Amino acid sequence: MKIAIGSDERTHLTDFVIDELEKRGIELELYGPLNSEDIEWTDVAERVSERVKDGECEQGILFCWTGTGVSIAANKVPGVRAALCVDAKTAEGARKWNDANVLAMSLRMTSPTLAAEIIESWLNSEPEDEELENIEKVGKIEKKYNR
Repeated sequence: MKIAIGSDERTHLTDFVIDELEKRGIELELYGPLNSEDIEWTDVAERVSERVKDGECEQGILFCWTGTGVSIAANKVPGVRAALCVDAKTAEGARKWNDANVLAMSLRMTSPTLAAEIIESWLNSEPEDEELENIEKVGKIEKKYNR
């Protein structure tokens, strides 16, 4: 699996998440200050989301102070379903019921312990068959308004 990760600042949390994913043998692409780039949260969200949209990365992970900004920006990229997750259950639901492909986390509110739980749930959850119709409906809504 290949995951694109971006943030508007490098912190103990971003380094922790990178280490956790590398321990799992996941290939990573780093964006923003995680790769020594001085860019804004909007640009980080767009770059990570483009990699997911284009199929170059299966998943994306984004960070900003609240997590809200990067999730909003990411969701502007067609095909991206970004979810701001504050706990493991939210991450599990985002994958199972929404087929979310970009995880957003708050730098302010997420501890390393909580991030580890979120990542565990995110990586070990798959879309449920009974939700596929609703997931497809989200795609139809996106197409309807992106004409």
